Amino acid sequence: MSEPNAHPGPDVPATIEIRVTHPQQLFNSLDPSPFYERDLDEDAEAYIVDSADEFPLTRALRLIIYLPADPRLGQLDFGHAIHNYFTYRADEAWRRLRFFFRDGRRSFMVGLAFLFVCIAVRQLVLALGHGLTAQIVDEGLYIVGWVAMWRPLEIFLYDWRPLQHRARLFAKLARIPVLVYHF
Repeated sequence: MSEPNAHPGPDVPATIEIRVTHPQQLFNSLDPSPFYERDLDEDAEAYIVDSADEFPLTRALRLIIYLPADPRLGQLDFGHAIHNYFTYRADEAWRRLRFFFRDGRRSFMVGLAFLFVCIAVRQLVLALGHGLTAQIVDEGLYIVGWVAMWRPLEIFLYDWRPLQHRARLFAKLARIPVLVYHF
């Protein structure tokens, strides 16, 4: 596999190039599915995804596959197979993002309930006791209650962005123009 074209002009799509000696290098040879429904080889997928990720999502891309000249390969539609694979991966990534937000909402509700319990117990401790022990329990409950909110806040503020980016990248690769050249 060769390196992606790093500096094409602004109107020229960025190019990802792959040179293989046989199509099995692109597709998972253990997958019994028909050609158009096969999974990509892990290394080929990683190369394509990592290469595409080097460019902004707004940048047009194209994938060029170099294969040896073989009349039997002319009838294989590599573009269709690659588009099917990345469509599946995009759908899977969007589904994971939905599940992630669902888990985030659940975590938020649990964290919020725990925070309210901590605040209520804290008020009870302050009403029943005074002194150093009451202050320690008071501050401890306050801190523990807010720490319980850490994970839900992390999900909704930060963690979802890479998942959304991955889903958008797969969706882009599901539409990438695929050119096949023979050497």
